[in-house]
Amino acid sequence: MKIVFMEADTYGDDIDLTKFSQLGEVEIYPETDPEKNPHRIKDADVVVVNKTLMNEPTLKLASNLKLIAVAATGTNNVDFDYVNKRGIKVCNVGGYSTMSVAQHTFALALYLYEKLPYYDNFVKSGKYSATDLFTHMGRTFHELDGKVWGIFGLGAIGKKVAEIAGTFGCHIIYTSSTGKNTSGEYECVDFDTLLAQSDILSIHAPLHEKDKSIFNYSAFSKMKRDALLINVARGPIVNQADLAKALDDGLIAGAGIDVFDTEPIASDDPLLRIKDSSKLIMTPHIAWATVEARTRCLEEVYNNISTWKKENGVS
Repeated sequence: MKIVFMEADTYGDDIDLTKFSQLGEVEIYPETDPEKNPHRIKDADVVVVNKTLMNEPTLKLASNLKLIAVAATGTNNVDFDYVNKRGIKVCNVGGYSTMSVAQHTFALALYLYEKLPYYDNFVKSGKYSATDLFTHMGRTFHELDGKVWGIFGLGAIGKKVAEIAGTFGCHIIYTSSTGKNTSGEYECVDFDTLLAQSDILSIHAPLHEKDKSIFNYSAFSKMKRDALLINVARGPIVNQADLAKALDDGLIAGAGIDVFDTEPIASDDPLLRIKDSSKLIMTPHIAWATVEARTRCLEEVYNNISTWKKENGVS
């Protein structure tokens, strides 16, 4: 059996893939290349992918392909109409990044909420050394206790964020993006109420067509002027041009963004105009990427391939 890893660099060079040789012949490609991908996988029985498109142009030469192992939870990159027609199985990995994404949510939120860029610069600039006071309160900040933490998308990650926010003393409200995830523990509200009442609003929803650009200028205009927006879910849920304008116009106080419409972010994206890190912090889609989460992800990929191999009597 031949296993081909696509875009292996996305798993990190600190993750050992040698274990997969126990399952068959392994071929590893560090980066994806749309022109070369069809030839790279043409002899593969199993292909391991993250974001590489699994559609007819990519798979047309892969006559032996039997399994697509997605090293992620989302499967938006798979053309299921085509792979189902071909009889190619697809498996993904769920739950591996819950703690990692929840942790990053709070890293972004607290960085902004406590005005840490300003205070860090105040000390490092020498201004603190030049003062007579032991403290400096140049920017007002608040406790999370008693504030409203809004959540858009109450899946596993959303629930973990709600749990942690609750330990800070926040009141939790949420809107289920699908209507499927509910909780008697937290207050379910409509989208406009979520916007209007949240002091911090974090997004943890999968990408559905109806939710593209749901966080737009109109939505931001309904939020509190001192509210923060955190997006660690999917880039297209937030209209980035509208977010940049909303930040410029003071509709919201700040945003922490880990995911983007286009990844890597386009060089002319309006968000790149905003250099003030006390207003906007951006990270390159790393919320999922603690070493523990990536290790769990690849372990589950290994288990998925191993189970499929046994169930199908593949040697």
